[in-house]
Amino acid sequence: MDKPKRRKILVVDDEPTFVKLISQTLTHRGYEVLTAGDGQEALRLLFANKPDLVLLDVKMPKMDGWQTCSRIRELSDVPIVMLTGKQKSEEDIVRGLDYGADDYLIKPVGSRELVARVQAMLRRTELPAPQDTERTISYSDNFLTVDVAERKVLVDGKRVKLTPLEFKLLAFLLKNAGRILTHKQLLEEVWGWEYADDVDFVRIYIWHLRRKIEPDPSQPRYIVTEPGVGYYFQNEYKMGRG
Repeated sequence: MDKPKRRKILVVDDEPTFVKLISQTLTHRGYEVLTAGDGQEALRLLFANKPDLVLLDVKMPKMDGWQTCSRIRELSDVPIVMLTGKQKSEEDIVRGLDYGADDYLIKPVGSRELVARVQAMLRRTELPAPQDTERTISYSDNFLTVDVAERKVLVDGKRVKLTPLEFKLLAFLLKNAGRILTHKQLLEEVWGWEYADDVDFVRIYIWHLRRKIEPDPSQPRYIVTEPGVGYYFQNEYKMGRG
Protein backbone atom coordinates (compact mmCIF):
# COMPACT_ATOMS: atom_id res chain seq x y z
CA MET A 1 0.00 0.00 0.00
CA ASP A 2 1.29 3.45 -0.93
CA LYS A 3 2.22 5.74 1.92
CA PRO A 4 0.02 8.82 2.42
CA LYS A 5 1.39 11.86 0.62
CA ARG A 6 3.25 14.23 2.95
CA ARG A 7 1.66 17.67 3.11
CA LYS A 8 3.95 20.49 2.02
CA ILE A 9 4.20 23.71 4.03
CA LEU A 10 6.01 26.79 2.75
CA VAL A 11 7.47 28.96 5.53
CA VAL A 12 8.30 32.51 4.40
CA ASP A 13 10.27 34.59 6.92
CA ASP A 14 13.56 36.47 6.98
CA GLU A 15 14.46 35.43 10.55
CA PRO A 16 16.67 32.28 10.26
CA THR A 17 16.26 31.28 13.91
CA PHE A 18 12.48 31.42 13.73
CA VAL A 19 12.42 29.55 10.41
CA LYS A 20 14.65 26.82 11.84
CA LEU A 21 12.41 26.39 14.89
CA ILE A 22 9.22 26.25 12.81
CA SER A 23 10.80 23.85 10.33
CA GLN A 24 11.93 21.46 13.07
CA THR A 25 8.50 21.50 14.72
CA LEU A 26 6.60 20.80 11.51
CA THR A 27 9.09 18.25 10.15
CA HIS A 28 8.84 16.35 13.42
CA ARG A 29 5.07 16.14 12.89
CA GLY A 30 5.53 14.60 9.45
CA TYR A 31 5.21 17.63 7.18
CA GLU A 32 7.53 18.45 4.31
CA VAL A 33 8.82 21.99 4.90
CA LEU A 34 10.02 24.45 2.28
CA THR A 35 11.57 27.76 3.36
CA ALA A 36 11.99 31.17 1.76
CA GLY A 37 13.62 34.32 3.11
CA ASP A 38 11.64 36.80 1.04
CA GLY A 39 8.54 37.12 -1.10
CA GLN A 40 10.25 36.67 -4.45
CA GLU A 41 11.81 33.38 -3.40
CA ALA A 42 8.44 32.33 -1.95
CA LEU A 43 6.70 32.87 -5.30
CA ARG A 44 9.34 30.80 -7.07
CA LEU A 45 8.95 27.92 -4.60
CA LEU A 46 5.16 28.19 -4.73
CA PHE A 47 5.16 27.82 -8.51
CA ALA A 48 7.66 24.93 -8.50
CA ASN A 49 6.38 22.92 -5.52
CA LYS A 50 2.65 23.73 -5.07
CA PRO A 51 2.58 23.62 -1.23
CA ASP A 52 -0.57 22.79 0.74
CA LEU A 53 -0.17 25.73 3.14
CA VAL A 54 1.85 28.94 3.37
CA LEU A 55 3.05 30.50 6.64
CA LEU A 56 3.87 34.07 5.65
CA ASP A 57 5.62 36.74 7.70
CA VAL A 58 4.29 40.30 7.35
CA LYS A 59 7.60 42.17 7.60
CA MET A 60 10.17 41.12 5.00
CA PRO A 61 12.70 42.79 2.69
CA LYS A 62 12.19 43.26 -1.07
CA MET A 63 8.54 42.29 -1.01
CA ASP A 64 6.57 42.44 2.25
CA GLY A 65 3.98 39.91 3.40
CA TRP A 66 1.01 41.93 2.11
CA GLN A 67 2.43 42.16 -1.39
CA THR A 68 3.46 38.51 -1.35
CA CYS A 69 0.02 37.43 -0.15
CA SER A 70 -1.63 39.38 -2.97
CA ARG A 71 0.68 37.85 -5.58
CA ILE A 72 0.12 34.35 -4.22
CA ARG A 73 -3.64 34.86 -4.52
CA GLU A 74 -3.20 35.69 -8.20
CA LEU A 75 -1.63 32.26 -8.69
CA SER A 76 -3.25 29.94 -6.17
CA ASP A 77 -6.01 29.27 -3.62
CA VAL A 78 -3.48 27.74 -1.21
CA PRO A 79 -4.33 28.54 2.45
CA ILE A 80 -2.24 31.43 3.80
CA VAL A 81 -1.54 32.07 7.49
CA MET A 82 0.02 35.47 8.17
CA LEU A 83 2.73 35.67 10.85
CA THR A 84 2.95 38.95 12.71
CA GLY A 85 5.17 40.08 15.56
CA LYS A 86 2.68 42.58 16.92
CA GLN A 87 -0.63 42.18 18.71
CA LYS A 88 -3.30 41.04 16.30
CA SER A 89 -5.82 43.78 15.59
CA GLU A 90 -9.11 43.82 13.74
CA GLU A 91 -7.58 46.17 11.17
CA ASP A 92 -4.78 43.68 10.50
CA ILE A 93 -7.23 40.81 10.08
CA VAL A 94 -9.40 42.80 7.68
CA ARG A 95 -6.36 43.91 5.71
CA GLY A 96 -5.19 40.30 5.54
CA LEU A 97 -8.60 39.16 4.30
CA ASP A 98 -8.54 41.88 1.65
CA TYR A 99 -5.23 40.53 0.42
CA GLY A 100 -6.47 36.94 0.56
CA ALA A 101 -5.09 35.59 3.86
CA ASP A 102 -7.02 32.95 5.79
CA ASP A 103 -5.67 33.27 9.32
CA TYR A 104 -3.21 34.99 11.66
CA LEU A 105 -0.61 33.82 14.15
CA ILE A 106 1.28 36.10 16.52
CA LYS A 107 5.02 35.55 16.92
CA PRO A 108 6.50 34.04 18.94
CA VAL A 109 4.16 31.08 18.60
CA GLY A 110 4.29 27.93 20.73
CA SER A 111 4.81 24.60 18.98
CA ARG A 112 1.46 23.19 20.17
CA GLU A 113 -0.49 26.20 18.95
CA LEU A 114 1.37 26.18 15.66
CA VAL A 115 0.67 22.50 14.98
CA ALA A 116 -2.97 22.83 16.05
CA ARG A 117 -3.55 25.81 13.74
CA VAL A 118 -1.78 24.11 10.83
CA GLN A 119 -3.81 20.94 11.28
CA ALA A 120 -7.04 22.93 11.56
CA MET A 121 -6.26 24.97 8.46
CA LEU A 122 -5.38 21.95 6.35
CA ARG A 123 -8.45 20.09 7.56
CA ARG A 124 -10.98 22.84 6.97
CA THR A 125 -9.70 23.93 3.59
CA GLU A 126 -9.89 20.48 2.06
CA LEU A 127 -12.52 20.41 -0.65
CA PRO A 128 -14.21 16.99 -0.65
CA ALA A 129 -16.84 16.23 -3.25
CA PRO A 130 -20.27 17.42 -2.10
CA GLN A 131 -22.37 14.77 -0.39
CA ASP A 132 -25.62 13.71 -2.04
CA THR A 133 -27.56 15.87 0.41
CA GLU A 134 -25.51 18.88 -0.67
CA ARG A 135 -25.60 18.43 -4.43
CA THR A 136 -28.92 20.20 -4.73
CA ILE A 137 -28.05 23.07 -2.39
CA SER A 138 -28.22 26.22 -4.43
CA TYR A 139 -29.68 29.69 -4.33
CA SER A 140 -30.60 32.15 -7.04
CA ASP A 141 -32.42 35.45 -7.34
CA ASN A 142 -31.98 38.51 -9.53
CA PHE A 143 -28.80 39.54 -7.68
CA LEU A 144 -27.11 36.53 -6.02
CA THR A 145 -26.51 33.00 -7.32
CA VAL A 146 -24.77 30.30 -5.28
CA ASP A 147 -24.18 26.75 -6.54
CA VAL A 148 -22.51 24.60 -3.88
CA ALA A 149 -21.81 21.61 -6.14
CA GLU A 150 -20.14 23.80 -8.77
CA ARG A 151 -18.52 26.03 -6.14
CA LYS A 152 -19.80 29.05 -8.04
CA VAL A 153 -20.96 32.43 -6.75
CA LEU A 154 -22.37 35.14 -9.02
CA VAL A 155 -23.15 38.65 -7.79
CA ASP A 156 -25.15 40.83 -10.15
CA GLY A 157 -24.22 38.48 -12.99
CA LYS A 158 -20.47 38.56 -12.30
CA ARG A 159 -18.50 35.69 -10.82
CA VAL A 160 -17.07 36.47 -7.39
CA LYS A 161 -14.02 34.66 -6.09
CA LEU A 162 -14.24 33.42 -2.51
CA THR A 163 -11.44 31.79 -0.57
CA PRO A 164 -12.09 28.14 0.39
CA LEU A 165 -12.87 29.27 3.95
CA GLU A 166 -15.26 32.00 2.81
CA PHE A 167 -17.07 29.54 0.57
CA LYS A 168 -17.32 26.99 3.36
CA LEU A 169 -18.88 29.63 5.62
CA LEU A 170 -21.39 30.69 2.95
CA ALA A 171 -22.26 27.08 2.07
CA PHE A 172 -22.91 26.20 5.72
CA LEU A 173 -25.18 29.22 6.14
CA LEU A 174 -27.02 28.35 2.93
CA LYS A 175 -27.38 24.70 3.91
CA ASN A 176 -29.14 25.90 7.07
CA ALA A 177 -31.07 28.74 5.40
CA GLY A 178 -33.60 30.30 7.76
CA ARG A 179 -32.05 28.62 10.80
CA ILE A 180 -30.15 30.75 13.31
CA LEU A 181 -26.62 29.42 13.76
CA THR A 182 -24.80 30.36 16.93
CA HIS A 183 -21.27 31.72 16.96
CA LYS A 184 -20.09 28.43 18.47
CA GLN A 185 -21.83 26.33 15.80
CA LEU A 186 -20.23 28.38 13.04
CA LEU A 187 -16.78 28.27 14.63
CA GLU A 188 -16.82 24.51 15.21
CA GLU A 189 -18.21 23.67 11.75
CA VAL A 190 -16.22 26.12 9.63
CA TRP A 191 -13.04 26.82 11.60
CA GLY A 192 -12.76 23.79 13.87
CA TRP A 193 -12.79 23.19 17.62
CA GLU A 194 -9.47 25.06 17.96
CA TYR A 195 -11.40 28.31 17.38
CA ALA A 196 -14.45 27.55 19.54
CA ASP A 197 -13.99 30.65 21.72
CA ASP A 198 -12.83 33.11 19.04
CA VAL A 199 -16.13 34.90 18.39
CA ASP A 200 -14.33 37.81 16.69
CA PHE A 201 -13.37 35.51 13.82
CA VAL A 202 -17.02 34.93 12.96
CA ARG A 203 -17.95 38.59 13.16
CA ILE A 204 -15.03 39.77 11.02
CA TYR A 205 -15.44 37.04 8.38
CA ILE A 206 -19.19 37.64 8.16
CA TRP A 207 -18.52 41.34 7.66
CA HIS A 208 -15.99 40.58 4.94
CA LEU A 209 -18.28 38.06 3.22
CA ARG A 210 -21.10 40.61 3.21
CA ARG A 211 -18.82 43.04 1.38
CA LYS A 212 -18.51 40.48 -1.41
CA ILE A 213 -22.12 39.31 -1.81
CA GLU A 214 -24.52 41.90 -0.36
CA PRO A 215 -26.04 44.77 -2.40
CA ASP A 216 -25.52 46.97 0.67
CA PRO A 217 -23.28 45.40 3.35
CA SER A 218 -24.47 47.92 5.94
CA GLN A 219 -28.05 46.68 5.44
CA PRO A 220 -27.55 42.95 4.84
CA ARG A 221 -30.21 41.20 2.82
CA TYR A 222 -28.84 37.65 2.88
CA ILE A 223 -26.63 37.12 5.94
CA VAL A 224 -28.68 38.45 8.83
CA THR A 225 -27.53 39.02 12.41
CA GLU A 226 -29.50 37.63 15.33
CA PRO A 227 -28.18 39.94 18.08
CA GLY A 228 -26.38 38.12 20.86
CA VAL A 229 -26.89 34.72 19.21
CA GLY A 230 -25.41 34.39 15.73
CA TYR A 231 -26.39 34.62 12.07
CA TYR A 232 -28.71 33.07 9.50
CA PHE A 233 -29.06 33.06 5.73
CA GLN A 234 -32.31 34.73 4.75
CA ASN A 235 -33.56 32.93 1.66
CA GLU A 236 -35.00 35.89 -0.23
CA TYR A 237 -35.72 33.84 -3.35
CA LYS A 238 -37.98 31.36 -1.57
CA MET A 239 -39.68 34.18 0.27
CA GLY A 240 -40.72 35.67 -3.07
CA ARG A 241 -38.68 38.84 -2.72
CA GLY A 242 -35.87 37.96 -5.10
